[in-house]
Amino acid sequence: MTPSIIIADDHPVFRGGLAQLVGGAFPGMALHEAGSVAEMLRVADRHEAPWLFTIDLLFPGMDPAETLPMMRHRFPRSSIAVVSMLDDDATIERVMDCGADAYIAKSVRADRMVAGLRALHNGEFVVLKPDQPSMQAMPTPPAAHPALTERQVEVLTMLAQKQSNKQIARSLALSHFTIRNHVSQLLRTMGAATRTELAEKARHAGLIA
Repeated sequence: MTPSIIIADDHPVFRGGLAQLVGGAFPGMALHEAGSVAEMLRVADRHEAPWLFTIDLLFPGMDPAETLPMMRHRFPRSSIAVVSMLDDDATIERVMDCGADAYIAKSVRADRMVAGLRALHNGEFVVLKPDQPSMQAMPTPPAAHPALTERQVEVLTMLAQKQSNKQIARSLALSHFTIRNHVSQLLRTMGAATRTELAEKARHAGLIA
């Protein structure tokens, strides 16, 4: 069966624009649209579980603490990308901890969004924030490198060796979801959008060999 993508957003103009963008990036996939969580689930039930859900955060029927874990359990093989107008770190951390595979701010450029979705398709976790933050903060001197726990360094080292989350979990005798949370936290801490960028930044900062 043809792999599919469900684009869930209650703003028809944005939903249509995202569908056009995603359709151009993944021409071999079927596209379905939904205007609420209930409609999204009905669409998913009518077809084979999609490769990807893109879902708005401020969305009819959406409660991240309930909806995302439910989707994670119900569609374990599907990727979940939250595409939202919110781009603050606290919201991103909360959403990723609830089980999302990607967080993409609606204000990022179209080419960055496509690149992020392609990285997601290749198995990476993705966090894409806008080129300019919504709120300008006073600049602070950058630290030499972020403070990481010993466990985070272990995960980072294995990630840089291109090990999958399941491989890392097996090596460290931890659950796949624990490793997912470690990777999400590392992406935020290092300011990286993908696992590849995360490894490069870690090497540049001298955190790993």
